[in-house]
Amino acid sequence: MRTISFEEADPHLNWTAIADAMHAGHQLPKAKIGDLLLQEAPNALLSRGAWIDGLGMAMKSMSVFPKNNTLPSIQGGVLVFDDKNGSLKAIIDGILVTKWKTAGDSVLGARLLANPEPKSHLMIGAGTVAASILDAYHEIFPSINRFIIYNRTQEKAEALAQKLSAKISGIEIATDLQSACGRADIITSATMAINPIIKGEWIKPGTHVDLIGAFKPNMREADDVLITKSELFVDSRETTIGHIGEIEIPLKEGTIVHKDILGDFYDLCNNQAQRSSESAITLFKNGGGAHLDLMTSLEIYKTIQ
Repeated sequence: MRTISFEEADPHLNWTAIADAMHAGHQLPKAKIGDLLLQEAPNALLSRGAWIDGLGMAMKSMSVFPKNNTLPSIQGGVLVFDDKNGSLKAIIDGILVTKWKTAGDSVLGARLLANPEPKSHLMIGAGTVAASILDAYHEIFPSINRFIIYNRTQEKAEALAQKLSAKISGIEIATDLQSACGRADIITSATMAINPIIKGEWIKPGTHVDLIGAFKPNMREADDVLITKSELFVDSRETTIGHIGEIEIPLKEGTIVHKDILGDFYDLCNNQAQRSSESAITLFKNGGGAHLDLMTSLEIYKTIQ
């Protein structure tokens, strides 16, 4: 049994291999998934399990202690099991898996849905996820020659740009979200917004919109205009429909119906769904899920062996 830390594995991983592993994983039998949430306010323990026949099993357990001062507020790990004999293959740092799973999920969605050869990418939000997202898009889409960051607090956007300057040159800081959206071929949003911050009237034809925030039932980043004018895709129907406000609120209000969700990764990775044209606006909701943690964990395990 192998124990894999963040420090050991992170320098050896790349976004192309993670996205490839996710693509291949969705060509296997559909994952069985299940979640367990235990809470003692304000703290929580979230465990998410997945089993993919022919690939393996994983259980990711993360504690959330928001009042921690000297320790991280989120800690945990992933147990990876062999699906043939049930043996425990590895224990992998949970923050490592989450980092590579989250951005890998989004860039695979863009690789499948965005127009080829995009020139500009807008990152909305400058939190922890944003650095990984910018790094991932920089690797996956070498055609992008303009990276833009917008954040409510401009200082955080500037700090992120400075942090990434050694790898990504010429990052721009946007102060007006509307104009920044209008200039981008791909837009990624990773914020804690409750109410929509991206308006459909701002988005030009052919844009790919990649939504990572809005992970709770009451949260949204895109308004109804964008939801209805876009070709709508999700990474997993099981982990988005009924769980995430970005999808569930428009469904409950009748703004969209289930058939408006044109596909998830199982459809996209098996050539059963795609964007309709170069001028279509595509909207991809990154909802995550334990099956993606499993695919990511096994790629990490393979890389470190």
